[in-house]
Amino acid sequence: MRPWRIIFLTVFSGLLLITRLVGDEAPPLAPYQPPVNLTATLRLAGNRHLAGLAQAWARAYREQHPGVNLEIKLLGNGTAMPALYLGLADVVFFGRDPIVTDRDGFAHVMKYDPLGLELATGSLATPGHSPALVLLVHRDNPLAQLTLTQVDAIFSSQRRRGAPEAIRTWGQLGLVGEWANQPIHLYGDDTQSMAGLFFERVALGNSRRMNWEHYTEFQDIRQPDGTVIEAAQQSAAAVEADRWGLAVSNLHYLTPTLKPLALALQTGKPFFLPTPATLVSRDYPLARPILAFANQPPGRTVDPKVREFLRFLLSPAGQQIVERQGDFLPLSAAAAREQLSLLK
Repeated sequence: MRPWRIIFLTVFSGLLLITRLVGDEAPPLAPYQPPVNLTATLRLAGNRHLAGLAQAWARAYREQHPGVNLEIKLLGNGTAMPALYLGLADVVFFGRDPIVTDRDGFAHVMKYDPLGLELATGSLATPGHSPALVLLVHRDNPLAQLTLTQVDAIFSSQRRRGAPEAIRTWGQLGLVGEWANQPIHLYGDDTQSMAGLFFERVALGNSRRMNWEHYTEFQDIRQPDGTVIEAAQQSAAAVEADRWGLAVSNLHYLTPTLKPLALALQTGKPFFLPTPATLVSRDYPLARPILAFANQPPGRTVDPKVREFLRFLLSPAGQQIVERQGDFLPLSAAAAREQLSLLK
């Protein structure tokens, strides 16, 4: 990891200990109380980047339930929902939002929707581990922050967040002098990519009508040696070469030439930079969730063996494993409590 990025991440990473599970004023989660002599076979499928965390969860769960056998086959997000509706898995993990083919495939076969829960928070800056999206500008740019209402007015032509007018120049954001009349050049992932769809949902209110006149989208490029130049890397590099640029990227590609913007939901709300603490608390609005889905027919409770496993993952013990394993970030206690309430 580059030294300047280590400095940036280290400054904020200690805050995680203040807010993890933890940073809530509400009472802490109750400890996990395992039932006696539980026996079952649980099959896990989905996002391959959750392999390390899934194994850590499985080891801890087996310690409490020696009679439980966990079969882990994580072959990718695209295999998750078919494994669930074909009866090949009991719990499936997603590192991204489910897409139309996921939702429609399950609904077509089962005639209802699956039970969905958030299990963890995406990483701060690790490629492949659902890193939070960040807006990067050139270090020369005097801008320090944006609301999502402004982001919507910059990137979209629909303005579903209620901005009174489209924002197309830096002067409309209050910049003066040489910046005032310069158009905002936009860079980001292919709008059909997982990061692109997440950005459209959260920042643009599910609008697909981008500001195409000023938006350049990138796709991942696979090199002959098998390495990949990520779209987020290309977006960051574009702003390094373009003082008038604004990129949707992630902190892994932050360089001394770039700076991240603090974000707020709307005018009058506080602004937050992406840090472990603000991702866990979800104060930073472009934090990404790690999801799990299970089969729960309408009017029925979820399978007891599935319910018990998910209850463990959302317990303090399960969330502490997320933190120790380190690939992802945990949920706050309030978020975990809310997800537990869905396990009926």
